[in-house]
Amino acid sequence: MRILLIEDDDMIGKAVRRGLVDAGFAVDWVTDGRAAELALDNGVYDLAVLDLGLPKKDGMAIVASLRTTGNAMPVLIASARDTVRDRIAGLEAGADDYVLKPFDLDELVARVRALLRRNAGSGSPLLRFGSLVLDPLRKLVTQGGASIDLSAKEFAVLEALMQRPGAVLSRAQLEESVYGWGDEVGSNAIEVHLHHLRKKLGAAVIKNVRGVGYRVTED
Repeated sequence: MRILLIEDDDMIGKAVRRGLVDAGFAVDWVTDGRAAELALDNGVYDLAVLDLGLPKKDGMAIVASLRTTGNAMPVLIASARDTVRDRIAGLEAGADDYVLKPFDLDELVARVRALLRRNAGSGSPLLRFGSLVLDPLRKLVTQGGASIDLSAKEFAVLEALMQRPGAVLSRAQLEESVYGWGDEVGSNAIEVHLHHLRKKLGAAVIKNVRGVGYRVTED
């Protein structure tokens, strides 16, 4: 899952980015409103964590612009603007949640996961498909009740596929979900991760739709 962090405070930005990356997300970080708009135009993000007091364009205007253009991507406002009026304004503008600074990083990550689950139409933190069960919080995968040991990137690729069970995802879409800006991505990195996944889970679990991409199948 790929997140856009929009935060102009260097210390807060570094801490939040590290916390989200440690939680298994691919994270891109921008520090002003104009850069945020350009990044959001790419349409590759699953969620945005947004400060309000940004240079060049205020965060509230960014939320309003997203919603007026029909972009339903979840937005979590993380702001020091702490009045009830500010919080109401943020939610009325189209934000899905509002957390006050200073916040607990674990709580922020939990709110991010909750918004992603809600957007996917699931109240459960677990992803299930066939005999596969993926727990994003504890970074655990089981198959038929047996635990499967995966690397961080293998886990991220499988999570991206299980977020959209049965849908075919291209290599580019998987790269966008798994890697953020600045990550070094080998030309065949996704294929390598998929090869390892198929060895561990069984070749039939992840199907290669030739010329299109990959999808999980009932095992």
